[in-house]
Amino acid sequence: MISVSRLGKSYGDRTLFEDVTLELVPGSRYGLVGANGSGKTTFLSILAGDEPQSEGTFAFIKGSRVGVLRQDRFLDDQRLVLHAAMMGDALVWEALEEQRRIGEGQGDPGRLIEIEDVLRAHDGWTLEARSSAILEGLGIPVASHRQPLATLSGGFKLRVLLAQVLVGGPDVVMLDEPTNHLDILSIRWLEKFLARYDGCALVISHDQRFLDNVATHVLDVDYRTITRYTGNYTAFERAKAAEVERLEGERAQQDAVIAHKRAFVDRFGAKNTKATQAQSRLKQLEKIEADLVEVPETTRRAPRLRFVPQRPSGRDVLEVDRLSKAYGEKRVLDGVSLSLKRGDRLAIIGENGLGKSTLVKVLADRVERDAGEVRWGHEARIGYFPQDHAEVLAGGPPTPLEFLWSVVPDESPSVVRGELGRALLSGSDVDKPISSLSGGEAARLLLAKLSVERPNVLLLDEPTNHLDIEAIHALVAALRAYEGTIIFVSHDRYFVSELASRILELTRQGPREFSGTYAEYLAQLGDDHLDAEVVRLLVKERDRGSATAAAAAGSSWEAKKRERNRKKDLPARRDKVLAEIEVAEQKKATLIASYAEPGFFERTPRDELARLEAEQQSLGARIDALLAEWEQLETEIAAG
Repeated sequence: MISVSRLGKSYGDRTLFEDVTLELVPGSRYGLVGANGSGKTTFLSILAGDEPQSEGTFAFIKGSRVGVLRQDRFLDDQRLVLHAAMMGDALVWEALEEQRRIGEGQGDPGRLIEIEDVLRAHDGWTLEARSSAILEGLGIPVASHRQPLATLSGGFKLRVLLAQVLVGGPDVVMLDEPTNHLDILSIRWLEKFLARYDGCALVISHDQRFLDNVATHVLDVDYRTITRYTGNYTAFERAKAAEVERLEGERAQQDAVIAHKRAFVDRFGAKNTKATQAQSRLKQLEKIEADLVEVPETTRRAPRLRFVPQRPSGRDVLEVDRLSKAYGEKRVLDGVSLSLKRGDRLAIIGENGLGKSTLVKVLADRVERDAGEVRWGHEARIGYFPQDHAEVLAGGPPTPLEFLWSVVPDESPSVVRGELGRALLSGSDVDKPISSLSGGEAARLLLAKLSVERPNVLLLDEPTNHLDIEAIHALVAALRAYEGTIIFVSHDRYFVSELASRILELTRQGPREFSGTYAEYLAQLGDDHLDAEVVRLLVKERDRGSATAAAAAGSSWEAKKRERNRKKDLPARRDKVLAEIEVAEQKKATLIASYAEPGFFERTPRDELARLEAEQQSLGARIDALLAEWEQLETEIAAG
């Protein structure tokens, strides 16, 4: 589908990548990953024809239709949402528009037969229905489809752009951060859409769970080239680590041999009795040094984040009682109550537009509530990370160095520079205008601010936006080590899964609170309510209202009968789950044991290694899910 030969891109003396040779085929979905600034978007822009390459060539199969999601593309605010999506199928849209103009007396009626042929050949009569279904799947309700784009927020306009790309039915789809501004339900819908897509997909994303669910291959932008790995992101991560470990092992062995032979030469080179042997070893040294294994230097860097409270808060950190907030006629929060203890890590999840960011802003005292109470506990010291970085950065000191110094004016310049360096802001970066910082740099600057403020409560609104995967992993590790209380909004399921000890999901039916991890929360619901089929039903129910949902639930008597039957079957289900755990653990143990066989990595092809890594990851995830289900079953059985 796409043939890339010796492709390279440089800016002056700086080379992003070179000598890239790849074949990208239909039916495969390629996750394009790498550090911020490594060249991911540049590679996509070259293939999209938006930017020239410095060297090499690339080619698409003749006649291929290409759809590209660009983050900087603009839409006509006066156009209807539905029409903007329909424009993604340009051939059909133009035919329909010409047909409309002829109907209004503004065209050649002799063209109508030809237009009919175009619409018949390209499924033109279903364009409106297809476009509406995709918009709905991306979380844009039917009621908004015939409204002007101007009525949507910036995030929802990006969803329309994504819908426009998908509606076109391209043979190749290239998506730059498609999950930005999508809520969890819409991300899950997009995953399932791409899983059914039979073309060639290239996707840039820092959402690890999304890449695990979507990617069949990973294109790694590192070492000034782009390397293809088979499998999802987790399989790639393990395969790359194993490859680096192998290279480092080989290099260590070579260094040990060199040191041994060098010591012999240095000790006996001048002695007649050993001179011949010393010369022989010297020649061996020259040969080894000529063939030294090179361990390439990665472009990936992770910030060294740490959050240490200046002092602990009291045991009772927060009480929220019947909190409500509306913007004009739109009520976004209604009767939210919750109670947090020291050390809790509360994840606030749910659809966009239901008040997640508003709740955090109310707690941070950035937005006034309409009703209810917010009571912070003894010695609670708040640190706030806004989704819109400008909320904190705009209008303040002009450079990162001056900004952070203003937070801790009593510290020395070296201490402040050291904190910035831990956030990967060093050299000239600390003196450039804050307005010129990238999204990732601005996010890391705000994390450095939280580090020096030393709060014992963190309020984080989408902290992983703009961070690359290495920075997200570093943030997870720092927050897991943090001894304070965390309240965070996130659509990143990896981030939520790794951190949350409590869940607050804001739904159209009201808040749903759960004390436990994200996996336990999904298990408690009885199914993964983020599964695509359930999402499809939920999306339809968004406009249907609670009356329809209540009717679908059936009578109270029927519900009780089903519940009795379900509880009766719990012991049998528990035994079945235990058997499945045993089988999965045995398979995983056998797989891991095979790695220890002599010569295993030398004789096993890379593709097979990637497949085994993916299988091991899949088994691990299945065991975790089964264990969570078993624990839930045991709890229900014990409760009677």
